[in-house]
Amino acid sequence: MAIGLKEGDKAIDFTLPISENESVSLRDFKGKNVILYFYPKDNTPGCTTQAKNFRDHMLKFKELNTEIIGVSKDDLKSHSKFSGEHCLPFRIASDYESDVCEQYGVWEQKSFMGRKYMGITRSTFLIDKEGVIRKIWPEVSVKTHIDEVLKEIKKL
Repeated sequence: MAIGLKEGDKAIDFTLPISENESVSLRDFKGKNVILYFYPKDNTPGCTTQAKNFRDHMLKFKELNTEIIGVSKDDLKSHSKFSGEHCLPFRIASDYESDVCEQYGVWEQKSFMGRKYMGITRSTFLIDKEGVIRKIWPEVSVKTHIDEVLKEIKKL
């Protein structure tokens, strides 16, 4: 990750839209653990797998008093389609201006086939009931990630 937060830091509060009439704020979840995950793009293979893994383990997260918030730069229409298509039971927020991505240090220069561009580095933050970042997973591997996250939450 470029700059920004580290484990043990207080998580930065934010408010982002999740639909035309609703928004989500980190402060809304005081007293609960939060998985805040940043992903590059709706309906791409890795991002879809990651979202479905969170969906498929939602009961375990609920049992562990944990809420999930996904964040990407996609617009609300894209999020609505993505969430509906895959029956996602958690909030997907739009950081269209990438302000929150920058604050969390996941908005970085990337490179693909020699072309440089700015984009989201797939990353996850485990935030405890008091709003402290307990674990950061930079550059997540979607295949093993869900087990790692659940293991860390159980330690809280």
